[in-house]
Amino acid sequence: MAWAAAVGILLSGCTSTGPDAPGGTAPPAGTSPAVPAPGEPGTGESGAASRPAPAAPTVAGTIDAELQVPWATVFLPDGTAVVSERDRGRLRTIAPGSGGRAGTLGTVPDVVHGGEGGLLGLALSPDFATDRYLYAYFTAASDNRIARLRLEERGGELQLGPAEVIFTGIPKARTHNGGRIRFGPDGYLYVGTGDAQRREQPQDRDALGGKILRLTAEGRPAPGNPFGDNPVYSLGHRNVQGLAWDSAGRLWASEFGPDVNDELNLIVPGGNYGWPEVTGAPQRDGFLDAKVTWPSTADSSPSGLEITGDTAYLGALRGQRLWVVPLNGEFAGDPVGYFTRQYGRIRDVALAPDGRLWMLNNNKNPDSVLVLELPG
Repeated sequence: MAWAAAVGILLSGCTSTGPDAPGGTAPPAGTSPAVPAPGEPGTGESGAASRPAPAAPTVAGTIDAELQVPWATVFLPDGTAVVSERDRGRLRTIAPGSGGRAGTLGTVPDVVHGGEGGLLGLALSPDFATDRYLYAYFTAASDNRIARLRLEERGGELQLGPAEVIFTGIPKARTHNGGRIRFGPDGYLYVGTGDAQRREQPQDRDALGGKILRLTAEGRPAPGNPFGDNPVYSLGHRNVQGLAWDSAGRLWASEFGPDVNDELNLIVPGGNYGWPEVTGAPQRDGFLDAKVTWPSTADSSPSGLEITGDTAYLGALRGQRLWVVPLNGEFAGDPVGYFTRQYGRIRDVALAPDGRLWMLNNNKNPDSVLVLELPG
């Protein structure tokens, strides 16, 4: 397809990397590759242990677009990537046939960068062909909020229209701002928030911090939410960083732990995932256990999440690697790490229209995109 050919032109420096390559995370000797020995990073559920270890993705190349702290990317119908830059509040574009050069779509108004805050998640309207809306989650002067912006073509060029703020009041802080947004298979907007260091919020159904929210395209609580006319879809989260759906339409979310127990969670309506009372999978009544935990946040700090078929791909910040997790219904197998400390902090992973995986790194400023060929 045209997009695949265009990306082929963009890419450079092709290599192939698997768990046995330098920097990879190989399964421990003497065990099944999908089942780490006790104490190994990442503990999945035995219900998926019969699945084989995920095959290694390979590096198709890099796009040296000179991005400044990229945080999220979405793809327009023509294959153009739109990337958010956290600190500058800018939206950048990388178009097929651009040679990897990034254009500037515009700056989102009222973005206030500080610490982990700034211009964060992006989501494309499911009706983009008719409404032309791009949604953005960003930190403002007093809170985190969501706006939608119309992308308009003028004189053959893509331009950024006015911003319409549709949701406000998500707590902000220098850390734990959440920020991932994504439209689900049901057409509603899902929003991952952080506790903003306010530990009383995640267990409070009437607070917006430490939650996954479910909204209409206009920013109202979506019909069928578990707590009535309330945007909260699930609670007890610390800092949600990734949202994705598997082949059966189940929602999964990646989440930062404190200094232990980073998590991959299967999200159910009204589910309470424990923070700050518990982390990980302690099997405490009233709370839902994580499906995968990383005992040390130095190995993970999972950020962006993508699922293709029944395989989850998580970018790791402190862990500086790509974690690949096989999914089997409501169970998750044990994660396998690739590209360990080869490409820096992986902020986001997103499936491109040609079936390749884009990884945004936050490494050396300017940052780049690593493009992966996924196993067939």
